[in-house]
Amino acid sequence: MRRSTAAAAVLAAVIVLGGCSGEEEQAMPDTPILQAGAPGEDPVLLTEMPSIAEPEITTDDVDFVRHMIAHHGQALQMTALVPDRSSREDVPLFAERLHLSQEDEIRLMEEWLDEHRLEVLRLDEKSGGHAGHVDMATMPGVITEEQLAALEAASGEEFDRMFLELMYAHHEGALTMVEELWAGDFSGEVRLNNLIREIDSDQRIEMDRINQMLASMGPADQG
Repeated sequence: MRRSTAAAAVLAAVIVLGGCSGEEEQAMPDTPILQAGAPGEDPVLLTEMPSIAEPEITTDDVDFVRHMIAHHGQALQMTALVPDRSSREDVPLFAERLHLSQEDEIRLMEEWLDEHRLEVLRLDEKSGGHAGHVDMATMPGVITEEQLAALEAASGEEFDRMFLELMYAHHEGALTMVEELWAGDFSGEVRLNNLIREIDSDQRIEMDRINQMLASMGPADQG
């Protein structure tokens, strides 16, 4: 009888608290929840959900973020060449969207590093990477200085085709980096996982678009 009375009192409290409105409702930040008690025990009235500890980030997490910032930085170097060299309408539009997407992801990755009180390595304007910190040559999909120079020297259809082909390979490299992190010592930290999935999705969508534009160009001129 005592347990029944106590349970009824708890339920009554839930009804009263759940029915609050106006200032009283605003003063109650969390909806009361009944948590089942142990066998033979009364339920417990909770005012907030139990917190779940975030996993600790790993060295692989941090390396991935810093490397991907530099990797995205090289893509920005490539898109910056498009307006003065492209002979098509679709390539500049694509490059502009890609540029904005990669800039946004760089910002989110820098915020993630800052949140964890880790050094935010700024992009070096000349190399597109982080001078003295990140070895761009070790990253998959990164184009060489010679390829970048050839792209800068090209124009018209030659430029458009080269830009799209190099960017496709660059995006493939980013997907490889994502796969390597997931297969490695990835912490599973929620915000980073969401960001990685966004990067993965964006690269795949853009690669599909690149294939469509390359197909519309027809075969390369062999002459």
